[in-house]
Amino acid sequence: MTALKEYDRLESTGIWRESPDAQRRDVIVSFGNATLIIRDKADTALAHWSLPAIERLNPGARPALFRPGPEAGEELELDDATLIDAIEKVRRTVARRRPQRGRLRLYIFASLIAAIAALGYFWLPGALVRHTITVVPDSKRLAIGTALLGHLTRLTGDTCRSNLGAAALARLKARVLGDRVRKAYVVPSGPEALYLPGGLLLLNRTVVEDHDSADVAAGYMLAASERNRDVDPLARLLSDAGGAATLRLLTSGQVSDDVLRDYAETLLATPQAAPAADLLLDRFATAKVAASPYAYAVDVTGESTLELIEADPYRGVEAPRLLSDGDWISLQEICAE
Repeated sequence: MTALKEYDRLESTGIWRESPDAQRRDVIVSFGNATLIIRDKADTALAHWSLPAIERLNPGARPALFRPGPEAGEELELDDATLIDAIEKVRRTVARRRPQRGRLRLYIFASLIAAIAALGYFWLPGALVRHTITVVPDSKRLAIGTALLGHLTRLTGDTCRSNLGAAALARLKARVLGDRVRKAYVVPSGPEALYLPGGLLLLNRTVVEDHDSADVAAGYMLAASERNRDVDPLARLLSDAGGAATLRLLTSGQVSDDVLRDYAETLLATPQAAPAADLLLDRFATAKVAASPYAYAVDVTGESTLELIEADPYRGVEAPRLLSDGDWISLQEICAE
């Protein structure tokens, strides 16, 4: 640092002493390059004080007293207002340029808080959800799914309750999905198929009433199962509900009705993503279900589901029957009562 240019040639007299016990001496004081130069009458340099380190001992008083640093024994007394103002101005300039330790600590603290906030926003919610779904027991999942079903049926209409139809639906579920789904229901409206926490599956009545065989309903069952293979339905719910709801479930085992009501509305308003065709075809082949009836139910032209049609494991051959004629008729009439 160089002293302010306007003071390059400024000099004045002062009184200097080398230590508290030393004799006071008349001196000449001038600015140098980053220093305050103190000389005797013979122009011999007695001391060079670093401008950034200079401290004033009596702010606001005259004559002004300065020292070269906090531990220094030297002392300089000045009465020249111009020189005093010059030193003060240089000290203020140095202070502005000097890194502010308190400000630096503030910046570091603010950066740390921002980093923690970012971590909390981007990582912790996902980590909290992942941990929570590993510790929630099956009984609690079923309770959450059943409560969510109650909120859904307020919007879709109540589940269809024909005894024969419900028995036929249970047999179809067992034939197609085995024990991966705990229970299936048919409702009057809503998406063709919804997978809920606790192993509950909802089907729209149209998938059984508007088609000639159980293969279409079976296809929607398989599609819902594949869509949720890698994402736990409970994880979807918690991700939508947010960290507070997730933490409440983790600590108290409860999900509020408000959260479930809002999520029910979200489920019904959100289009269901189509599963990858190759993965879905594997499901059809494993379950021994024809893919074409489902493909044409999704798209009557077959254009968007052409891969399912062309790679149907039962293309050109008869697929195994999924239900007896009596069960199929009962299933189609499940909402008649």
